[in-house]
Amino acid sequence: MKIPEMIFNRVFRPILFVLLVLPALYYAWGFWQDNLGANPLEAIIRGLGDWALRILLLTLLISPLRRLLNWTQLLRMRRMLGLYAYFYVVLHLIGYLWFDQFFDWSEIWFDILERPFITVGMISVVLLTPLAITSTKGFIRRLGKRWKRLHTLIYPISMLAVLHFWWMAKLDKSEPLIYAVLLSILLAERLFRKYVK
Repeated sequence: MKIPEMIFNRVFRPILFVLLVLPALYYAWGFWQDNLGANPLEAIIRGLGDWALRILLLTLLISPLRRLLNWTQLLRMRRMLGLYAYFYVVLHLIGYLWFDQFFDWSEIWFDILERPFITVGMISVVLLTPLAITSTKGFIRRLGKRWKRLHTLIYPISMLAVLHFWWMAKLDKSEPLIYAVLLSILLAERLFRKYVK
């Protein structure tokens, strides 16, 4: 499938851009209007984390979807999705550092060492950062084959992100279970293509 370049660049990409920024606008507006519930700061932190994970999984969905639809232009949306996933990860992190810990670095360090879901969350941020930095065409060209190897980090990162959510949800595991199943399907598809097909 091939969409004319003008339509793809002037319609699809702007629509995707707007859709991806809407969750951040929703939480900003909700905070401004004080309609995010009894604990708006927690709602913001968790909501931004949820969207980071959703967009991360959407990024992983692009390749199998491209193969299924034979729509190569989808790959050009993957970079935008990946950068937006990082954008929401950073907002989620800032929310935690600011609203939850008030930039108390001793408490933050204690959290990282003593609470496993914070530990894996921080590891995810650290691993995702070089992927965001090297997402430009210049880095792709300079790194060559090493770029592809580096960006396979997306697989352990996504597993750590799901684990972060799983450990954070102390009672109701239904939502993290959905993400875990979706991620398992996406990873199984890749393993099947590599070793079986």
